[in-house]
Amino acid sequence: MMFPQSSSWHSGSSHLPQQLKFTTLDSCDRIKDEFQLLQAQYHSLKLECDKLASEKSEMQQHYVMYYEMSYWLNIEMHKQAEIVKRLNGICAQVLLDSIIRQQLQVYQLSQLQALALPLTPLPVGFQAPSLQLSASSGLLSLSALGSQGHLTKEDKNGHDGDRRPDDEGDKSD
Repeated sequence: MMFPQSSSWHSGSSHLPQQLKFTTLDSCDRIKDEFQLLQAQYHSLKLECDKLASEKSEMQQHYVMYYEMSYWLNIEMHKQAEIVKRLNGICAQVLLDSIIRQQLQVYQLSQLQALALPLTPLPVGFQAPSLQLSASSGLLSLSALGSQGHLTKEDKNGHDGDRRPDDEGDKSD
C-alpha cells in the first residue's frame, strides 16, 4: 500500500496534516527512488541492447564475408574441376596416341626385321648378288610405305592433329 491507513486519519486527530505530510513526502521519496532505480535499469538495458546490436552487426558482417568467401571458393572449385577434366582428356589422348605410335613402331620394326638380310657372314665362295641387295632395300622402303597405308582413320586423325600450322604453310610452297 502506498498510503498507510492509520486510525488517526479516520479519527480526525489534530496531527493529521503532520502525518499526511510525512506520508506524502515518504511516498514521493519512494517514488523518486523507484524512478531512479527504473531509470538505472533502463540505462543498463539500453547499453546492453546497444552492445547486442553492435554484436549483431558484426556477426552479419562476418556472415557476409564468409558467404562471399564460400561463393568464390565454390566458383574456384568448379574452375579447378573443369581444368582437371580437360587435363584428364588431354592425358588420355596423349596416352592413346603414344600407344598407337608405339604399336606402329613395333609393327614397322617387325616388318623390317622379317625382310632384313641375315647378319651372319656368308659361307666362303658364296656371294650375295647385288641385285638382291638393291631389291631387298627397295622392298624395305615399300614395306614401310605399305605399313603406313594400313593406318586406320583414328591413326590418321591422331597424326593429323600432331601437325603444326607452320608445317602446313611449308607444304604450299
